[in-house]
Amino acid sequence: MKNFTLPIRFGIAISASLIAYFLFLALFNLHTNPIFSLGNGLITAFGIYEVIKYYKIKVGKQFAYANGFKQGLIAGFVGTLIFSAFFLLYATEVNPLFLAQLLEVFEGQYNVGAGMVTFVVAIMGFSTTVVLTLTFMQLFKDSRNTPNAEGKRDGEITLKKVS
Repeated sequence: MKNFTLPIRFGIAISASLIAYFLFLALFNLHTNPIFSLGNGLITAFGIYEVIKYYKIKVGKQFAYANGFKQGLIAGFVGTLIFSAFFLLYATEVNPLFLAQLLEVFEGQYNVGAGMVTFVVAIMGFSTTVVLTLTFMQLFKDSRNTPNAEGKRDGEITLKKVS
């Protein structure tokens, strides 16, 4: 459980930021405009970047791609799950007219319930998490193109001259 405390803390921070952003937009009745969901991606991106960066600083030379990837995924998934639960609560209990307002933005007749919209929000969060984690791990992984302390590149073979 000790290995999961860092991404869970960051996941809670991501979800708290997403909820605060959503409620801020709701104050100005902008939470039904789909363009503002780009802010969700920025918030999630910042949280995932920070958890991977902090983890790499924490473990130092023992940083492995798989472990950094796991930290980003867990943080993003925790943030998505908590925000999806809040979204369902908001859409059903706090503002029951929210779904009708949200679907009004899109042209056409949609007969979907709160569960379907919450499922879509969760899938969007999970997919955003995977893509962002893969992207940020490209920044944090060790490069095979830079020489190590001995002046050798990772995977480089030096041949001895045999006479």
